[in-house]
Amino acid sequence: MTEETEERRADPLTEHVQRISRRVRAFDRRHPLLWDLQCAGFWVTAALVDYAGGGWRTTAPNLDVPGWLVLTLSLGLSVPLFWRRTHPGTVLLAMAPFALANAWTGALLQAALLQLLVVFHIALRLPLRALWWATALTTAPVLVSVARYGEGEWNQQVGSHLTSIVVAVLIGITVRSRHDHTAALEDRARRLEIERDQQAQLAAAAERARIAREMHDIIGHNLSVITGLADGGKYAAAKSPERAAQALDAIATTSRQALDELRRLLDVLRDDGTTHPAELTPQPALTDLDQLLDGVRTAGLPVHTTVEGRPSLPAGRQLTVYRVIQEALTNTLKHAGPNATAEIALSYGDKGAVTVTVTDTGDPGAAAPADGRGLPGMRERTALYGGTLEAGPRPHPERGWRVHLHLPEESPQ
Repeated sequence: MTEETEERRADPLTEHVQRISRRVRAFDRRHPLLWDLQCAGFWVTAALVDYAGGGWRTTAPNLDVPGWLVLTLSLGLSVPLFWRRTHPGTVLLAMAPFALANAWTGALLQAALLQLLVVFHIALRLPLRALWWATALTTAPVLVSVARYGEGEWNQQVGSHLTSIVVAVLIGITVRSRHDHTAALEDRARRLEIERDQQAQLAAAAERARIAREMHDIIGHNLSVITGLADGGKYAAAKSPERAAQALDAIATTSRQALDELRRLLDVLRDDGTTHPAELTPQPALTDLDQLLDGVRTAGLPVHTTVEGRPSLPAGRQLTVYRVIQEALTNTLKHAGPNATAEIALSYGDKGAVTVTVTDTGDPGAAAPADGRGLPGMRERTALYGGTLEAGPRPHPERGWRVHLHLPEESPQ
């Protein structure tokens, strides 16, 4: 608990520092030249103050260096810092002659230490092999100074310089590693976000296809039944008013069933924040086939059914069989003509295997369904269980249309 309390107390300060750091980096990205000018201006000012105030004389072994030369060396070792981030290697090469002149004349200006800042940017931005020649370039003036004006052990002065180089390099590599790690995390987050969006789009497309398939099955079948009933009622109105009234009752019943199914589907899709749960009912199954066939027969299509074996299918396979039969009969109602009949042959096997054949006796040319969601929907449902679906005119001399569905046995898990 104590550590957690300390972390909570430290969080506001840490967040404040991180917020300032983010703002500084954002400002730098927006105005890089302004930031470079500010940094270079600071060090140029410091070098000129050292020159004007004569502070360089406190450490210089040669006090007879001309003032104009000290000014030139001060500017030569500080002004190039403006390009330190964009061209660090070129900047170090530009500073090298001034650093050598600084060591040779004995001025030993403190501005020569600004080369360490350039070495830091080389470690940060250039290939690491560039550090070898950068180290040699910055060490050469130190060796010249030790050879001409050395005081004390030469290895101490060279060692001190190399230690400073190592520190600058380590800081540059550390910052570089952090930048690379952050960039990798940002790239990974960006790719995950793109992948998430793609998965969402695929899921939405699959859901739209499923909804379109369900609505096609519901609306297409029921409207076909209603159309058949309306046509039959129109012919019966003049000769048998009782049969016309029965047709109207059947139309009303079928319409209410279609509305109820659509309402349940739309209730599931609705997401309006209401607390009333959607009314959920099971999807159609083989036990609902009799009701489906009764509606088709009422619409004027005689249907004969043959069943072999005992049905023992999972709910998903039952829905596929139901929808395929529903779509086949709907197409017969739409396209087969007024005198057509239909026959359904169901054969159940072991482990969920089932074969369904739906044939009709209509005109084979007229029975072909137009391009739409019907046949693609049946094939999509069949493909879910590795089955096959054949749909086409019956072979000569038979007339009509044939839909053949086969679902193989369920594969073991």
